[in-house]
Amino acid sequence: MRIRPHLEMRMRMAAAVRSFFVERDFLEVETPIRIPAPAPEVHIDCVSASGAFLQASPELAMKELLASGFDRIFQLARCFRGGERGAKHLPEMTLLEWYVKDENYRYMMEETEQLVCHLAACEGRGDSLFWQGKKINLTPPFERLSVEEAFLRYGSLSMEEALEKGCFNEIMGLEIEPCLGLEKPVFLYDYPVSEASLARIKPENPAFAERFELYVCGVELCNAYTELVDAKEQADRFREAAMERERLGKTAYPEASVFLEALGHMPPATGNALGFDRLVMLFSDAPDIDYVTAILPEEM
Repeated sequence: MRIRPHLEMRMRMAAAVRSFFVERDFLEVETPIRIPAPAPEVHIDCVSASGAFLQASPELAMKELLASGFDRIFQLARCFRGGERGAKHLPEMTLLEWYVKDENYRYMMEETEQLVCHLAACEGRGDSLFWQGKKINLTPPFERLSVEEAFLRYGSLSMEEALEKGCFNEIMGLEIEPCLGLEKPVFLYDYPVSEASLARIKPENPAFAERFELYVCGVELCNAYTELVDAKEQADRFREAAMERERLGKTAYPEASVFLEALGHMPPATGNALGFDRLVMLFSDAPDIDYVTAILPEEM
């Protein structure tokens, strides 16, 4: 019963999420959990399911809806990732994912900020969040920090050096992420193109992609970007990712041909995938993600 207060908060926060989006004229959707072909992302392993795959994210299906004419959609989706288990990771998790037509990642930063503040208000938190003895100031605007500047501020190598030596993700995970959002939430933005396979390249600087993540107390909460809507470029990036997966000995996926065909009809848009379990963990002051999960995978 120690987890009951955390689960009660989880229920309230799910209701508050829905009220936030309904008030902004979003449509809640449900897309298939079992899909024929996932995006071939190098660092995410999907779970096979009788000749298909359990979704790691509802991203491809939701973009197909955008391509068919929907303009503001969201869902709380059950998602699955192989080999992920830890204090902040579950092999089966809940993602809050939403998309907005004709907007970009800077608009999405503002909307994400508004969502967090809305949830804090619904929980009577005012402008502060307390997690494991740390006080986080939620007064907007949240900090904006480029990836390049984060490497200069916290990393042992520059971003360019880390990319050249193949240790970008290692330095990000071990040196930079633990320093982010310790007093105020921070949006880490403008990732190198090699680290943003589904994001639009910045028109004014093609070395970077229009992607951001939100960090609170060193915890990554979301992954968002201005969507890439060039089907040919996306197919090329998918082929590069598939080749890298093959080089690493990872499972090969079928081509996401239905998605790529739909992408040719998709309007400009921005989207966000936010870890709902982690968000509840922070708001409920739970020491790890197990406290906000009704039944753990090891208990089944």
